[in-house]
Amino acid sequence: MTGSELTAAEELPQGEASALARLGEEELGGAVGGIGRIHAGVSGRVFRFVGPPGRPVQAVHDAVSRRAYGGIRETLRFAGRGAEAALAGRGPALSTRPGGALGLAVINGLIGDELESRGNALVAPMAIRVNGAPVEPTGSGLARAFPDACPRVAVFLHGLMETEFSWSLGGQEPYGARLARELGYTPVYVRYNTGRHISENGRSCADLLAEVVGAWPCDVRTIALVGHSMGGLVLRSACHQAALEDAEWVSGVGHVVSLGSPHMGAPLEQAVHYASAALHKLPETRPFGAFLRRRSAGIRDLRHGSLVDDDWRDCDPDALRASAVAEVPLLEGATHCFVAATITRSPRHPLGRLLGDILVLPPSASGRSRSRRLGFEDEFGLQLGGTTHFALLNHPAVYAKLCEWLAEDKRAERR
Repeated sequence: MTGSELTAAEELPQGEASALARLGEEELGGAVGGIGRIHAGVSGRVFRFVGPPGRPVQAVHDAVSRRAYGGIRETLRFAGRGAEAALAGRGPALSTRPGGALGLAVINGLIGDELESRGNALVAPMAIRVNGAPVEPTGSGLARAFPDACPRVAVFLHGLMETEFSWSLGGQEPYGARLARELGYTPVYVRYNTGRHISENGRSCADLLAEVVGAWPCDVRTIALVGHSMGGLVLRSACHQAALEDAEWVSGVGHVVSLGSPHMGAPLEQAVHYASAALHKLPETRPFGAFLRRRSAGIRDLRHGSLVDDDWRDCDPDALRASAVAEVPLLEGATHCFVAATITRSPRHPLGRLLGDILVLPPSASGRSRSRRLGFEDEFGLQLGGTTHFALLNHPAVYAKLCEWLAEDKRAERR
């Protein structure tokens, strides 16, 4: 990545390790409680079958099991508090290292909305990152982080449970570094809490881009927005909300590129939605249903590709018959590009049509379902066979097409 050498210890959040220990204690305690509820569900069914003769035994059984599971939870709580105290304020922030950042990204993707509501130290606000460290979107902060800032800016937004390090998949040079060298774009990598609602992250992204463009070291001539998976949806939400507010930065957007983004929804989240409802029906399986229902707001939004607050506000998130999502138009004046992939070389292969890139189907990535159509143009789309969802983060064919699309902006500037 380009940018100045920011040290990992500079202006970093403290207490991440102790917060992680505390979260581990809480989650283990919750897991023990879930096992206890499964136990109670199974034993309750057995004792109901036995009838009145078994009630004395049931009373003793229930009392012993409550004490046993309660004792385990207290032991875990005591151990967790000891680990939290031992780790408080020690060591570098986990969020600045690729491995630690990925671990936190997974946690945030799963329950990031819940952690944010509790003010947990493992949650960081949406921010530009350079070498893992957050950058203040001020004139001095940006000038220091981007000493070679150019008028052309390429903003990269990762997907669910990813970080800005994900663009260097397999240790390869990320798209941004190559675009800087070949087309003169300054790459800006953003990290965010993927457990939040997509619309909330879209608002934060719009606000961040307004600050960045306003304080950029030189006049911004054009902006390219590139999002992987959920990142593409967040960028569309950001553009939509900024356009409604007549934000100045949005008029500078030349390209919006989505790589494997589920514009029409993700089948895996749709399956989990129905599975959680089915598992919640029986006492024995209810804890599993409750576990699935804990999935974050960000994951739930992937069910239909929700981009605005009205899609979820005052709605029951577990309702099986959800109302249709609001249709958010593509940003006017920008060129919208998409990449859709299949694990089979031919997108028409039955397995490719069934599984897509493992997580997203081609009709969703290209914004074309049976009932909905976004309006992507074929000339600005790439159907990529024989690859997977995460390979789109760093793929030679994707970069070649990205370079071709963004070069159009450069030629337009010369004219």
